[in-house]
Amino acid sequence: MDPFTALADPVRRDLLRALASGPARVVDLAARHPISRPAVSKHLRLLAEAGLVTAEDRGRERHYALARSGLAPVRALLDELAGRRAPIPESAFDALDLEVRRTVHDRRTGADTGTGRPQEESA
Repeated sequence: MDPFTALADPVRRDLLRALASGPARVVDLAARHPISRPAVSKHLRLLAEAGLVTAEDRGRERHYALARSGLAPVRALLDELAGRRAPIPESAFDALDLEVRRTVHDRRTGADTGTGRPQEESA
C-alpha cells in the first residue's frame, strides 16, 4: 500500500497523530477508538506496509512508532503543490564536485585551454 492510500482513512490518520508524540502499544492505541483491537491492528499493519510506521515486539506486546521518513512522498507532493522547489539532490553535488575536480586538474596540467584542444607548449 502506498502512503497516499494509507492516509486516506481517518482512523489511520488519527493513529499517526497519536504516534507522532511517541511509540505506543496496540492496546493503548485501540483504547482511543470505538473499533476492536484486531481492527486497529489491521490499520497499523497497513500503515507499516505503506512505510509510515514501524513495529517492535517487546515480549508479548507490539509497540508501534511513526516512521517519519515514510512521509517523504507526501511531503514532496505538498511542496510541489505549494510551489516550493525540492532541495537539490546529493547526486547533483557529487556531479558538480567531479566537474570542478576535473577542471582544476586540467588547468594544473595544461591539458585544456577551454577550446576543447590540448594547450600547445611554447619553446
